[in-house]
Amino acid sequence: MASITALGVGSGLDLNGLVEQLKAAEKQKLVPILEQQSAQQTKISAYGRLESAMDRVQTSIAALNDAASFKQQKSTVTGDGVLATAGETANAGRYEVTVSQLARAGSAASNSVALDQELTATDTTLTLDFGAGGIQTSYDVNISAGSTLADVRDQINADKESGVTASIVNDGTGYRLALSSKETGEESSLVGFSGLASLTMDAATLRAGQDAELNVNGIAITSKTNRVEEAIQGVTLDLTEASGDPVTLVIERDEESLRGAIDEFVKNYNEMKSTVGRMTAYNGEGETSGELVGDRTVRTIEDRLRRDITDNLGTGDITRLSQLGIAIDEKGRLKVDEDKLDDAVANNPEGLSAFFAGETKDGGFAGRLSSTLESITAEDGIIQSSVTSAEQRIDSLDVRKLRMEASIERSTERYRKQFGQLDGLIAQMNSMSSYLSQQFSMLGSMQKSN
Repeated sequence: MASITALGVGSGLDLNGLVEQLKAAEKQKLVPILEQQSAQQTKISAYGRLESAMDRVQTSIAALNDAASFKQQKSTVTGDGVLATAGETANAGRYEVTVSQLARAGSAASNSVALDQELTATDTTLTLDFGAGGIQTSYDVNISAGSTLADVRDQINADKESGVTASIVNDGTGYRLALSSKETGEESSLVGFSGLASLTMDAATLRAGQDAELNVNGIAITSKTNRVEEAIQGVTLDLTEASGDPVTLVIERDEESLRGAIDEFVKNYNEMKSTVGRMTAYNGEGETSGELVGDRTVRTIEDRLRRDITDNLGTGDITRLSQLGIAIDEKGRLKVDEDKLDDAVANNPEGLSAFFAGETKDGGFAGRLSSTLESITAEDGIIQSSVTSAEQRIDSLDVRKLRMEASIERSTERYRKQFGQLDGLIAQMNSMSSYLSQQFSMLGSMQKSN
């Protein structure tokens, strides 16, 4: 009897299909493992979104952990020619600023020469003179023998202490060396240069530098540059245009910026709470619930944040957020009494500073909350620890999955072997049946012939 080379050939039954059905049934054992892995991956993704929401809260609260945020001043300029930036040391006030002259750098050019003309046969020095209207100084630049105009330019620019920048200008008939002071103002102004017989200064091109001149509330002020600092305490003036018309400058506390910083914190906190709410929502049997419903990590985070938001702080005028008109609603989000908060911003900036920023980094409300958020979002914080645990759980499930797949393959091979034996047995029985049928048929024929 020939051996069976394919399952089902001997019996005529679809034994391969039956083996595959049994294998598919065995694979159902993998479903719980795959579902658990998917759940852990979903958790990791949710933890990432939660951490991002926490980071935004931390960024916004950090802005309130700086006493300077409560002392910010803003400047308003009416008129042209002056820009103003007020620092925290600026005092509120109104100023009239008149700019009569802008600061400028000195400049001069040489006579016209050929571009390839040799300007000196020996090593020499080019002397630069500075100091329009005041005490004059000079500076020597070494010029090599055989230098052309381009060589002189390059040697001046290579000397970082020269006080000028050099370039070449084509005047249509020849080429000139153009020098310009690096700094504005009379003291730094270039007023002349000499030392090269073939390259002399054209006096008609001399444009002496000058100081800026302005008047602030009747006080005459001069400046070497067009950026004038501390003419008004804590204020930087940038002069852009000279005119006889006064510019009005008003310095006042930047209440809008402070209120905006507080509003940004409230917005980010509420967005974080909404994110948590969606992740922990339970929608009943048969419905899709949040990725972190019942999650212990989220409960721990919410408990810590709730404690920071509601607990008293210090013994100052303001010890709770609710005194500023910021309270927790039934969903755990912050709601703002606009009038109450506006009043605190306008009339009690010192109290706000003491409450939010405190006297030390962690001494105020912002510092306390920031420390809590850091313990939540740090690389070794609560969220990352939970992510690590989920990743380890996935790794463990991967091991179980591999073991289960190996077990399924063994079971499949056992089924295949058993069905192979069955196939062979049925084939033998079919063969025996066929042989017996032939024998009976022969006997029947013999009996009929007798």
